Amino acid sequence: MHLDPLAIVTAFGLIFLAELPDKTMFASLAMGTRMRPLYVWFGTSSAFLVHVAIAVGAGGLIGLLPDWIVKVVSASLFAFGAFMLLRAKGGDGDEASETRTVTGFWPVYSTAFMAVFISEWGDLTQITTANLAASNGTWSTAIGSAAALMSVSALALIAGRFIAKRVPLQTVQRIGGLCMLGLAIWSVVEIFTA
Repeated sequence: MHLDPLAIVTAFGLIFLAELPDKTMFASLAMGTRMRPLYVWFGTSSAFLVHVAIAVGAGGLIGLLPDWIVKVVSASLFAFGAFMLLRAKGGDGDEASETRTVTGFWPVYSTAFMAVFISEWGDLTQITTANLAASNGTWSTAIGSAAALMSVSALALIAGRFIAKRVPLQTVQRIGGLCMLGLAIWSVVEIFTA
């Protein structure tokens, strides 16, 4: 098992920026206002770990392809991610759909787990994680991605209202989109320089 600190930081930064304006942040915020935040965090974090494992596994399979094909797939997925983030209009206000109060560890845990587990299938962060795993290594990507997703959930539970009132989500989306666009261009350059 080889860990690359730069790959961990890259995965953390990209996934963190992509997940900040995502529906899961708003779902965590909404659940945290009606349920015990620590229990919500355990549930969301568990769901994120499952999704990271799935994405890294898929990325590992992509990584078995010839290098130039991996670079083309990476460039395409990063370009798609950049497009999705740069065209977004801001946060979704209707994501706080959880309205009833849930108490107790297991009911809160399972509610939070299922909310994230279902909503994250095919999500931009899952696709980005698979893409990074194909090109940057599975363990480094898994650690960086999982840490980013769990951090965003914790941030939403602790300071979600403060962030939503003071930092425009469109700004966060644009920064993430520009980073992904840069990585798409870098992947294309690597095709011709390798």
